[in-house]
Amino acid sequence: MNTSDNITDSAEIYWSKIEKSVLAPILTTEMVLGVLGNGLVLIVKVVCKDHFQCLYWLPLFSLTISDFFCSILIICGSLLAVLSEGQISPWCEVVSLLKFTFITSSIGSLAILCVQRFMGIPSKGKMLSVLMAVACVASWCTGTIFGAVPVAYKWIRYDPAEMLCAVFWESSYSDMLVYILCAFSISIFVPFLLIVFCSVLTCIGFGKDCASQGDLSSITPLLVMLYLVCYAPFAASELVLLGRFDLSPSPEWLRSLSSVMAYLDCVLNPFIYCTNKDFRKAVRILFWNKRRSTFPDPVLTSITRLE
Repeated sequence: MNTSDNITDSAEIYWSKIEKSVLAPILTTEMVLGVLGNGLVLIVKVVCKDHFQCLYWLPLFSLTISDFFCSILIICGSLLAVLSEGQISPWCEVVSLLKFTFITSSIGSLAILCVQRFMGIPSKGKMLSVLMAVACVASWCTGTIFGAVPVAYKWIRYDPAEMLCAVFWESSYSDMLVYILCAFSISIFVPFLLIVFCSVLTCIGFGKDCASQGDLSSITPLLVMLYLVCYAPFAASELVLLGRFDLSPSPEWLRSLSSVMAYLDCVLNPFIYCTNKDFRKAVRILFWNKRRSTFPDPVLTSITRLE
């Protein structure tokens, strides 16, 4: 080994330490905020559901479930991978499968929410609401199916840039092209078109949204904008990959950015929920009832007469 090789190895070790010192705190913050925030949202939705109005509750509940488990499993897995510098099988394959499942369930839930608002279909009481529930389950199932394909064909290995196990194409460009086009056209592109189409028509007044102004579904535009911004690096990374006929991956910085930004979407969604006045009130009621159960008000038990 010559001097230049030693310098290169030292530089790689140096930059890996820099990346770990930067990414570990970021992932820790995202994991803690994601778990606590989405956990709180789930508790409020279940315990305090009578204190706020949510006409289209099903897709919002599905979205929060996806964000919560993404924070526990995927973000935590990425943090452990950064600290231990790798992931082992079978956890490696499980994380890869679940990540795509959570991506498709999130965009699928948002698409169903936008369709419900546009058509004025509540999440209970009508036959069409059953169809919306089936579509919600289908978004989870399609993500699981397409996430299982790379695992079955053993296309998965650890990617330090993405901080988890990802799909690597080393044999055939045609296999990559067919898989990405099928997975994205069914699981990503169709929901994306529904989101854009229904959101635009609802905003310009062509929708049949029957929810009141204070309904929790009023946060839908914020959820949609946040999702599109946070997953833009992920989409760009896949598009770059499609343009490389030598099967080389997209730049490392772009892959790292796509993971961090995707996790950021899970972290910020609970804050968006709290922009709704009635939901904030429900959160305060939850904490107030908890405080009263922990420190009950004093009760007068007897009166002693002083002579």
